[in-house]
Amino acid sequence: MNLSLQHLVREPKIKLDKNPLLLLLHGYGSNEADLFSFASELPEHYYVIAARAPYDLQYGSYAWYAINFDADENKFSDHEQAKVSRDLIIHFIDELIANFPIDPKNVTLVGFSQGSILSYAAALSYPEKIQKVVAMSGYLNTDIMLDGYEKNDFSNLKIFASHGTSDQVIPVDWARKSPPALEKMGINTTYKEYPIGHGVSPQNFYDFKNWLSEQ
Repeated sequence: MNLSLQHLVREPKIKLDKNPLLLLLHGYGSNEADLFSFASELPEHYYVIAARAPYDLQYGSYAWYAINFDADENKFSDHEQAKVSRDLIIHFIDELIANFPIDPKNVTLVGFSQGSILSYAAALSYPEKIQKVVAMSGYLNTDIMLDGYEKNDFSNLKIFASHGTSDQVIPVDWARKSPPALEKMGINTTYKEYPIGHGVSPQNFYDFKNWLSEQ
């Protein structure tokens, strides 16, 4: 099947007329196999699909957008590339719905790090396409949202956000700003922290899985 993003698929073990979708979005410098290693542990009635980011960093590493350093070693993100990837993810969801018996009213993005930042951007820009987000080790970057996103209807959007308190890649302070901003927009948000660095602990995985089954 020739879709716009390379991907891995775990078909649902429990087949319905239309199955829900979990779309996994990896972090900077990783690939689609990373989060897909969780696939066998995820609920059996979901299509679990892991997408590969479009920018090739060589040696099996990919990015959703470039992260550059200036002369003073300040990091900055390529927001234009991020917006292209945001819309590519939405286009990819449309392709998946056209090619698999997926319920368009039950789409969840599961993102880690850069994939989490993109999950926020895609869901807040197009909340009619995405109903749930699991945002691990990321933060809300409003610079890569669709213009006027604040006026969107977020009444069907639910977010589970998590972060490691010792994260040296994305400071936990950045993540802590997201829940109040989301709640101000009326978005149903659950936020948890774990005593880990930039990663997903077993407890984090267990909590997001539980959150999914409660929705």
